[in-house]
Amino acid sequence: MSEEARSAGARITEGESYIGKSVVRPQTARLLAGRGVFTDDIKLPRMTHVAFLRSSHAHARIVSIDAGAAKALPGVVAVIAGEEMARVCGGWVGTLAHFKGMKSAKQYPLAIGRATWQGEPVVAVVAESRAVAEDAVARIAVEWDPLPAVTDPETALDPSTPVIHPELGDNLAFELELTSGDVDRAFREADAVYSDTFWMGRHTGVTLEARTILADFDLSEQRLTVYHSFQAPNMMQDILARHLRIPEHNVRVITKDVGGSFGIKVHIYPDEMAACALAVMLGRPVKFVADRFESFLSDIHARDHRVKAEVAVKRDGTILGMKVDDLTGIGPYSVYPRTSAVEGNQTVRLTPCGYKFRDYAASLKVVLQNKTPMCQYRAVGHPIAFAVMEGMVDRVARELQLDPVEVRRKNYITRDMYPYTSPTGYFFERLSHEEALDRLLEISDYPALCAERDTLRSRGIYRGLGLCTFIELTTPGPAFYGVGGARISSQDGCTIKLEPTGKLICMTGVTEQGQGTDTMIAQVVATAMGVPLDDVRVLTGDTMVTPYGGGTWASRGAGIGGEAALLAGKALKENVLKVAAAILACEPMDLDLRRGRIVDAGTGEVRLDLGELGRIAYFRPDTLPKDFQPELAVTRHYVPRHQGFAFTNGIQLSHVEVDVDTGFVRLLKHWAVEDCGRIINPRLVDEQVRGAVVQGIGAALFEHCVYDEQGQLLTGTMGDYLVPMAAEMPEIVVDHVQTPTLFAEGGFKGAGEAGVAGAPGAVLNAVNDALAPFNARVTRQPITPDVILKALDKL
Repeated sequence: MSEEARSAGARITEGESYIGKSVVRPQTARLLAGRGVFTDDIKLPRMTHVAFLRSSHAHARIVSIDAGAAKALPGVVAVIAGEEMARVCGGWVGTLAHFKGMKSAKQYPLAIGRATWQGEPVVAVVAESRAVAEDAVARIAVEWDPLPAVTDPETALDPSTPVIHPELGDNLAFELELTSGDVDRAFREADAVYSDTFWMGRHTGVTLEARTILADFDLSEQRLTVYHSFQAPNMMQDILARHLRIPEHNVRVITKDVGGSFGIKVHIYPDEMAACALAVMLGRPVKFVADRFESFLSDIHARDHRVKAEVAVKRDGTILGMKVDDLTGIGPYSVYPRTSAVEGNQTVRLTPCGYKFRDYAASLKVVLQNKTPMCQYRAVGHPIAFAVMEGMVDRVARELQLDPVEVRRKNYITRDMYPYTSPTGYFFERLSHEEALDRLLEISDYPALCAERDTLRSRGIYRGLGLCTFIELTTPGPAFYGVGGARISSQDGCTIKLEPTGKLICMTGVTEQGQGTDTMIAQVVATAMGVPLDDVRVLTGDTMVTPYGGGTWASRGAGIGGEAALLAGKALKENVLKVAAAILACEPMDLDLRRGRIVDAGTGEVRLDLGELGRIAYFRPDTLPKDFQPELAVTRHYVPRHQGFAFTNGIQLSHVEVDVDTGFVRLLKHWAVEDCGRIINPRLVDEQVRGAVVQGIGAALFEHCVYDEQGQLLTGTMGDYLVPMAAEMPEIVVDHVQTPTLFAEGGFKGAGEAGVAGAPGAVLNAVNDALAPFNARVTRQPITPDVILKALDKL
């Protein structure tokens, strides 16, 4: 053993070896042994676990950190603070160039000098087990100098409010003004103007599988392998390469079956970056799993909005124009790399989009505050936009004593108006509001429900019906993030290869988050090729294996990944038929591939089994015509050709009963009709919609990240943060209208977020319908019992 290694003897543990301060792998040790430097036979470095000391303050200066007792604990491998970590992992700023004027401070894996929200990671402890790491964290003494916390978005921009990041000048991260048409004229010509203020409660994803990452750095090859519960592996590969200064081809990110994500696992988290940096620093595998307490404090939050809305209308219910003022507080940083401006931006742009009025004005302010960072979460901005818009539509119907169904029908963008561009610039190829409404009224027997509601009111039972029209932006186009400078792919690829056995291996850039990506891709490939579904194996989530792609977010799996799979399947089928024609001495056009067999295209007679074709192509190509080359693997990429997004639409109906003495809401039944284009797998789509409706109901009635004035999270456990449970959920009836997009051969759009988009607005309107006999109305979500009792003047 070298002198350097001997001098490190006090730190050498079983399975490790040292050169100076570096842990080395067996490959490196053997390489050095061949050069006469090192001769020991060394075992693989053992797994380590990282735990974080997190800030207990919403805003505080870090005066000192005493980690002596933590370092002395047996089993502790390293204790790392912010400045040391920053030398390995550079910071980031979560802004995009196309959001003009947006600003945010630089963020690092561990806080440096100051903590800016309760739960921000400050010190990382790496140990032989998670238990030892947590024990060591408990031994670290931090001296804090508490600073004033900014917790109220309404006062975040006041001159008397402290600026969280003085270098930014104020707490305004982003602002936007939108104007279309002549809004002042619309309000002057109106017969009536109605206004309301809506409050949407901050909530989070609560995924079944918590955020998890395992990083392994091979010193001998300078290669980082990361196993990650994540949605976009190529995005993570790029970011790790740039911030850890490792060549991108030496970074491999593997994201196999993920136990739920809902958008919260498509962002860069400081603790996950820290885990990867620690693996590079130590040369050992480092694992981090967020426990449920950490998740509430560190997973991104969403939906914290105060929206003021005004609508100008005629007496017959025609909407002439609308004004919207949206204020949202996002946390101390804009989240990297997608930014925390997208939710507000989409909220104000989506609000008017179901209806044909052209005069619209919107103002958006996105402010910083000392709370957990907020960013994109399933159906970004949609539930806010449509709760506001549909809440105002029902307000118009109530005030003018009109049928809420007919008010919607009068104001819809009608089938003869497409293609159509909204006042906020969104292009709609073809939506189906009228067809979806008709279908919903039919399957719910809406007139009978109304009659029953009216009869029961005379008996003191207060039931309500609430409609919510929505659209969903899916399948983002080629410029969505790239135009702002983010290296997030809008295209996706699919590689399919025929094995010698006649089976197919399909590799795709979209990922499996539990929504059925594997099944959907396999169905598309099997149909395109003409083989049984069981003959297709799908591989996802591995940057070393799968084609480069954007991953799974914004309901893009079928619309982009499915289209790439369709194109690849058709191309491979064409190649297979050429091989079959070479074997059978006929023309490819005379053959077809059906149920995994080569058949005569005219008669259907089986000519050749696909496994036999594979055997000949791979093992006996000498029997094929001279100069013929079998091509049995193809890759196809797909870039969306539509403008902006492939929009879907639908409508939901909620049926509720309100106990006016306790304020409790009982969900009786829920209907959802949506149009996601051509449906690949009806069962998967139905369950996507149902699950999303449940998530939307959670936002409407239960889920809320509540903070006190000091920025302390009061609902940080499953006992305090209420998620919807099976016992509270009603029967959810799902039906469909199908309007395939003509911009893609498959006609596929997305379906993953429609349920969330419409459920909160439907429940809100149903509750207000139930409260109508009392001339009471609620505009705050979640609609907890105290919200209802206050509206009834009982609190």
